Amino acid sequence: MQQAKYHIVTLGCQMNKSDSERLASLLDSLGLQEVDRLKEADLVILNSCSVRQTAEDRVFGKVRELAELKRTNPRLTVGVTGCMAGRDTDGRIRVKLPDVDLFFSTADMVHLPQWLAERGLIEADVSERPEEYLKIAPRYSSPHQAFVSIQTGCNNFCTYCVVPYARGLEKNRPAADILAEVRALAAAGVSEVTLLGQTVNSYRASDPESFSAGNPYTDHFAALLWEINQFDGFGRIHYTAPHPNSMTEQVIDALALPKQANYLHLPVQSGSDEMLRKMNRKYGRADYLDVIRRIRERKPEICLGTDIIVGFCGETEEMFDETVSLFREVDFDIAYLAMYSPRTGTPAWRAFKDDVTRDEKKRRWRQLHDLMEETVRRRNQKYVGQSVPVLVEACRRDGVCSGNSWDMKAVRFPGSSDLIGRTVMVRIDTARDWVLNGQIV
Repeated sequence: MQQAKYHIVTLGCQMNKSDSERLASLLDSLGLQEVDRLKEADLVILNSCSVRQTAEDRVFGKVRELAELKRTNPRLTVGVTGCMAGRDTDGRIRVKLPDVDLFFSTADMVHLPQWLAERGLIEADVSERPEEYLKIAPRYSSPHQAFVSIQTGCNNFCTYCVVPYARGLEKNRPAADILAEVRALAAAGVSEVTLLGQTVNSYRASDPESFSAGNPYTDHFAALLWEINQFDGFGRIHYTAPHPNSMTEQVIDALALPKQANYLHLPVQSGSDEMLRKMNRKYGRADYLDVIRRIRERKPEICLGTDIIVGFCGETEEMFDETVSLFREVDFDIAYLAMYSPRTGTPAWRAFKDDVTRDEKKRRWRQLHDLMEETVRRRNQKYVGQSVPVLVEACRRDGVCSGNSWDMKAVRFPGSSDLIGRTVMVRIDTARDWVLNGQIV
């Protein structure tokens, strides 16, 4: 049988990127060959995102493109996985994609050996398929940085969110499995590990006996961070995305562990108590600000990011102004801003009216975006004249290298490709909105 070739298109969050690394590893183990071009592939899998309608529209557009390819390559198999497939419990999305051959949730990738054998793409003993997708060892896309999923699914049921429907309830990997994966990454010379979970700091180990006897923490997520901080071989640990309600005193204390990035991304979504109630965020404005206060007491210079939704159902101008004032009070370094997009099947879609006009959503988004740029421009000036550690991620042919500092600030400087994967000290000469420019010292 001729060796089949595959191509994966990944849309959405870091969790999807990590899932695609597992998917690639599985396909490699089945004897398929990855190719860079769609036209060369016998199997194309789209790992989809459902966070907003625009994300799903990209999948529909890509499928139309692949339908054209199928006319010239009858052997081409098209698959769609990820949150778009996972949340389609009634088949309404599937029926709109007649040119898709395989439509499956992320967890169901374990059935690919059987499905691909049935389509004649592989000869495989399907009895050897993995029992659980998180047991598949990822094929990391970088030798220097690695995503490590510690959890999938979510128990929070925010009214706007598809995750509990697309990925199911929260499921945590055993601590022993996580620590074995990170230990191997450290031994392989990986420089940075990013722990992933939908509410990553709500992690609870099924095997807490895997933690060391000398571990000072009883909170399982803080204990996991402490264990990983003990490994030699890499320099930086990051995680995303925590939930404010799971920022316990021990998790906050663990922010000061020596290998932790000096950055925390803590989604707030709104500064209005009424909006937070309708979103089912399970905290209020004062609760969130109290978490921020405790974080800064423990680590005063930490940089903070967040997620904010504008134009959620029933959001008045006064409610939006409360979000603006919260942004100013916290003084975020960055915010990922989204205009509310109804997602079918969610409680907000069923119970609330999407009553803020698109033009008004755009106006509110622009107001917050302008505030964010003004804020980051001001905050970045403190770095001018300072030397900061930078993990080098890329170098261009013109001799310009780039990477993130420990504050997760993008930094550019002259250098060469042999620096990739190393941490270097860079003196900052100029600070722009989103980039710090400097020289290696």
